[in-house]
Amino acid sequence: MKVIHLISGGDSGGAKTHVLSLLQNLSRTIDVTMVCFLEGPFAQEARELDIRTEVYPGRNVLHTLRLLQKKIRTEGYDLIHCHGARGNMMGAMLRRSTGLPVVTTVHSDYRLDYLGRPFSRISYGTVNTIALRFLDYRIGVSDAMVDLLISRGFDPDKLFAIYNGIDFTLPPPAMDRTAYYRSVGLNADDDSVVVGIAARLNPVKDIATLIRGFARAHASCPNLRLLIAGDGEQRAMLEGLARDLGVAPFVCFAGWISDTNTFYQSIDINTLTSLSETFPYALTEGARACLPTVSSRVGGVPYLIDHGVNGLLFSPGDADELARHLITLARDPVQRQHLGCRLRQKGVEEYSLESTVRRQLEIYQIVLRRKDRRGTVGRRDGALVCGAYGRGNAGDDAILEAIVRELRQIDPDLPVWVLSRRPDETRMTYRVNSIYTFGFPKFLRRMGRTRLYINGGGSLMQDVTSRRSLWFYLFTISAAKKLGNRVLMYGCGIGPIHYPSNRRLCARVLERNVDMITLRDTHSLTELEDMGINHPEVLLSSDPTVILPAARPEVIDGMLESRGLDPKGRYIGFTLRPWPGYEEKAELFGRAADYAWETYGLTPVFLPIEKRLDVGACQKAAAHMKAPHYIFEDTGASDHTIGLFARMQVVVSMRLHALVFSAGQGVPLVGVVYDQKISSFLNYIGQDLFTDLNDVTYEGLCAHIDAAVKRIGDTEFLSGGVDRLRQVERRNSQAAEKLLRLGR
Repeated sequence: MKVIHLISGGDSGGAKTHVLSLLQNLSRTIDVTMVCFLEGPFAQEARELDIRTEVYPGRNVLHTLRLLQKKIRTEGYDLIHCHGARGNMMGAMLRRSTGLPVVTTVHSDYRLDYLGRPFSRISYGTVNTIALRFLDYRIGVSDAMVDLLISRGFDPDKLFAIYNGIDFTLPPPAMDRTAYYRSVGLNADDDSVVVGIAARLNPVKDIATLIRGFARAHASCPNLRLLIAGDGEQRAMLEGLARDLGVAPFVCFAGWISDTNTFYQSIDINTLTSLSETFPYALTEGARACLPTVSSRVGGVPYLIDHGVNGLLFSPGDADELARHLITLARDPVQRQHLGCRLRQKGVEEYSLESTVRRQLEIYQIVLRRKDRRGTVGRRDGALVCGAYGRGNAGDDAILEAIVRELRQIDPDLPVWVLSRRPDETRMTYRVNSIYTFGFPKFLRRMGRTRLYINGGGSLMQDVTSRRSLWFYLFTISAAKKLGNRVLMYGCGIGPIHYPSNRRLCARVLERNVDMITLRDTHSLTELEDMGINHPEVLLSSDPTVILPAARPEVIDGMLESRGLDPKGRYIGFTLRPWPGYEEKAELFGRAADYAWETYGLTPVFLPIEKRLDVGACQKAAAHMKAPHYIFEDTGASDHTIGLFARMQVVVSMRLHALVFSAGQGVPLVGVVYDQKISSFLNYIGQDLFTDLNDVTYEGLCAHIDAAVKRIGDTEFLSGGVDRLRQVERRNSQAAEKLLRLGR
């Protein structure tokens, strides 16, 4: 593989470090050439790193363009990789004339690159903004940068994320902590907890908030010290602020330091207080030294730091929140150790230099593979997925995640489109193209270009909650078929459909327009048979979410610890939802939760699936409780949610996906049936502890909890049905693969 990189040559800071480090390591695997448009320290440093570097100076753009065209054609490059405004401009002009795919790395927010330089902003900034739209693919130097590009309308299918990786090998420090403190002038001893930051002393780094937060924390923890490594235009102001707040004797301004390795190994808490960042090296350097980190919640920071799991986050500029975090860590050396070790582990796995190089090579391979694909798939390509998405329901979100995951496994380059109530949020979360659910002109036009239409999963074919939703889904199925798609109903539940007219309409539409149906339970199969649906190929499968994994144990440990819950504690989970008749039963759930605590020592934890509705239902039950308990306001991403259910000894649930998640983790279940799908699922996996909501009694709930507790650890009983579910779930993706193949 031969790749030519185009860059101005005047770059500095993180962009310079990223490009030089990346190209130095890439050149050991592939053929890399860097072309700069001006001579200077950048090009010279690249040559010293043995990066093949050429300089094409001069302001004659057309002359430079002709030289590049000739070089690319005669030397047989496979791909053009651009950096910055001048590189992007050249890449946009070379794209058509060379026929090569053109990739650019977006190192910063292109709209802010020339702030304070009005002429450059109008000229270079405008050229760059236009050129970015004409390139084939864009690489953001963090997931946050990719999110920014998605929010500005760039195609998620043509965006990639990469991080500024570092070598996580930790060399020994040049001196011990005590000697280092003396060398920089910090007044600290063995009992001190040293907070540190390495940053430029300018407004965007907001060191003033750090000093204010430190001063408030120091009042409660006098052993705290602050070491600031860096210099800049705000130094005098910041020194004055430390004096005014009375903490000057405990704050050291070390100035610029060259030995960052010893700095990070000498402090106890790493901090970042920036108002804006992409993905700072200071965090990964701190992670390399196993440092617990307190950072402002900006840019790509939350992608590295999971709050409470491997670090602590605060709102930019909030000195009080920062102070609370510093006090927490100053008083708890065990938590400091846990957060630091988890951060290093994540850093090694995802943000090392090796992972950055692997990721860049993977991106190149994807781009070249997609170039070859254009000539094989024809005019139509991709899949359109329609379901109850973008409504804040963790179960539906998990279904979409599972479907997208399985489609990517079938064909990693398949364009995926999703109908969603919140298309912007769906684009960000799943990195797929998304159309507003009721944007009829847009999704009908897209149906004319895709090969596969997926309806599902979940219980979309029902008229209990809404007849109009049933009519809508039937319309989209009919339209997709008429517009040339293969149609698949994916891991669906069917029914209940009560109205005879709706049953006739559903039977007619599915019979005429659906190619295959995969069902998640046997009751749904009976419903199809009762409606006389015979034409589509029907397979009994299972809910797609059974394939989703739980988050790593240390992540769930951190989620529990950050909420004051013991990661090794024993818990009973409750997932409740509002439904006609629930309010009369809420007290019984609260009393049953008390019973579990008093009888078995199980702390009740309430876990919502649809937080907009479920948290209120949980609060109504908890209002009748005496036992200690905790209500999660939000369980987070699908893997976090599944991981939390995995920590329960028993789960009592009205929600189907709480039962699915728990069953998949081998947790004993107690189901409360408000809909046929609950009992159908439990029967399907051989579980018998459930009762109808209308029949719930305190004695009955307690008896079910007794029986479920006896099953704790009975892996043979609990895993048999779930193992079968996972095996038959493959039929969902096999059906999609079959129809995609036929649709070519």
